[in-house]
Amino acid sequence: MRTLKYDVVVIGGGPAGLAAALKAWEKTEKVAVIERNDELGGILNQCIHSGFGLHIFKEELTGPEYAQRFINKVRETDISCYLGTMVIDVTKDRQVIAMSPDGMLVFEAGAIVLAMGCRERTRGQIKIPGTRPAGVFTAGLAQRYMNMENFKPGNRVVILGSGDIGLIMARRMTLEGIKVEGVYELMPYANGLLRNIKNCLDDFGIPLHLSTTVTKIIGRKRVQAVEVSAVDEKLKPIPGTEQVIPCDTLLLSVGLIPENELSKQAGVELNPVTNGPKVNEMLETSVPGIFACGNVLHVHDLVDQVTQEAEDAGVFAAEYATGIHDNNPKEGFAVQAEGPVRYTVPTVIDSGTKEIVKIKFRVGKPVENAKVRITSGDQVLFESKKAKNFVPSIMESIRLLPKQLEDITDTVRVTVVEE
Repeated sequence: MRTLKYDVVVIGGGPAGLAAALKAWEKTEKVAVIERNDELGGILNQCIHSGFGLHIFKEELTGPEYAQRFINKVRETDISCYLGTMVIDVTKDRQVIAMSPDGMLVFEAGAIVLAMGCRERTRGQIKIPGTRPAGVFTAGLAQRYMNMENFKPGNRVVILGSGDIGLIMARRMTLEGIKVEGVYELMPYANGLLRNIKNCLDDFGIPLHLSTTVTKIIGRKRVQAVEVSAVDEKLKPIPGTEQVIPCDTLLLSVGLIPENELSKQAGVELNPVTNGPKVNEMLETSVPGIFACGNVLHVHDLVDQVTQEAEDAGVFAAEYATGIHDNNPKEGFAVQAEGPVRYTVPTVIDSGTKEIVKIKFRVGKPVENAKVRITSGDQVLFESKKAKNFVPSIMESIRLLPKQLEDITDTVRVTVVEE
């Protein structure tokens, strides 16, 4: 067993981890990245479609190209990268225990950045009735099979869920000659980005069926068909609306879950809505010196947004490790989502902060012609000037200036108000 000391230890070598490590390295050169795979880049390695980097690099890149930009930057530094290394424990006193090809490693960190990403919901978690045949895949698994392993998932596919991965896979499979019967979405609105609805479904004539779900999987050794049914306003299947769709493959794009087993082991308090850590305005969790960013914190819309958030986390973690900012626990004001707003990041703002605070939020259902309103007690901290439409697929972001923060006296409430 070896003991290693670093100012900042980043767990995860995907887009969030790489961006956080690079920014931390600018403030302290004692930075380590721990990655369980044998290569850096994370999920981007299997995302061979374009559309990445429009905000960060002002050009359109594929996932591997986007990842390689950051991998190249890391190689130009002396950031230590431990590949093929599985973290098995994180402690409150910022010890990271990991198994590597060379044996057990113990990292003693001045600060830790959690950047483990997320995983997909499975059939078992959404409880689809029926038999247990081959041919049921999560969208991300099918993406890896096709793009990295060169396997063909099936010939005739039904997709459940209109998340972005499912939409992108609808196009990907169509381009490979696989028949996509349709995308079926439980909610009365699509969950993916509008650009993916257009580019991946509309452009290829793939139908999107809203307020419809899969109610049974049919087949013994292999999927032979699925039964779909319309649902009511309570999302319950409507008797008499059943329809059998012949297919040999069912793809599930039914949501992502932050990968927070390590966070729990460290005693980090989780948000019951996002399943990610509760953080303050510096992306610091409830455990001092442990920070979180990227999809382990909350599921993002774009990798560019992951990068921007992770860069902030890297800076804050390095400042904590080197003592640039006060590390003593402070009294905080809770940030509370209200009305149509489903959740916010951060969930607490430390009292006395003098920095610009970014408040991100996501609505739980579409809201038309509404304004953002942020209040504390009787004070209105922020209200948008123009009304706009809000949809669950787009994360909103508001910046509160130090002058506005002076009016915080109580819980900060974030909502959208229809005009």
